[in-house]
Amino acid sequence: KSKGKPNGKKPAPEEKKLYLEPEYTKSRITDFEFKELVMLPREIDLNEWLASNTTTFFHHINLQYSTISEFCTGESCQTMAVCNTQYYWYDERGKKIKCTAPQYVDFVMSSVQKLVTDEDVFPTKYGKEFPNSFESLVKKICKYLFHVLAHIYSSHFKETLALELHGHLNTLYTHFILFIREFNLVDPKETTIMDDLTEVLCSSSGSSSNGNGNGSSNSAGAQNHVKER
Repeated sequence: KSKGKPNGKKPAPEEKKLYLEPEYTKSRITDFEFKELVMLPREIDLNEWLASNTTTFFHHINLQYSTISEFCTGESCQTMAVCNTQYYWYDERGKKIKCTAPQYVDFVMSSVQKLVTDEDVFPTKYGKEFPNSFESLVKKICKYLFHVLAHIYSSHFKETLALELHGHLNTLYTHFILFIREFNLVDPKETTIMDDLTEVLCSSSGSSSNGNGNGSSNSAGAQNHVKER
């Protein structure tokens, strides 16, 4: 027998996460060992490696989002939500801005585009030094790019499936997560919200999970109320 709440209403069942279905998590566009791919090559400068990969991830995530952007509207996605967490944008003065998901993604992509094309931040000319703040800027970029990837999964996976692009999305997510873990670019607390997916996609890529190793059971219990970021 199902037990109802005191007021007679049954608790709302947790929505099933389509992107965790085994038939979809197995889909990849390559079986390459990403754990090896993200490691710093011996002859490459760390900042050069971070710059090259961050720029590439920015372009790929931007492209992946563009495939479902017509479905991500101010009406369908009134907040920048991932599961039960809502994200806010903070402007250059630190002012908190509540915005729709497409507005948030536009803020992310515009600000990252500005950074990666700034010669003083991402230098491309020989002899030009990276700024002292470079690593902290890369961390900020990666945090925002993670939010965009997570939103695609939580709000637009059906459309991604319909377009048959879930293999691309899974491959991109796996590569990105293993990269940010390799260089500690995003606080594990920030990525906990997608631990269940990370566990499934990255465990087969030679990566040990950060945290307790049973993300799916714990994050399900933790996501029972709306959080703000």
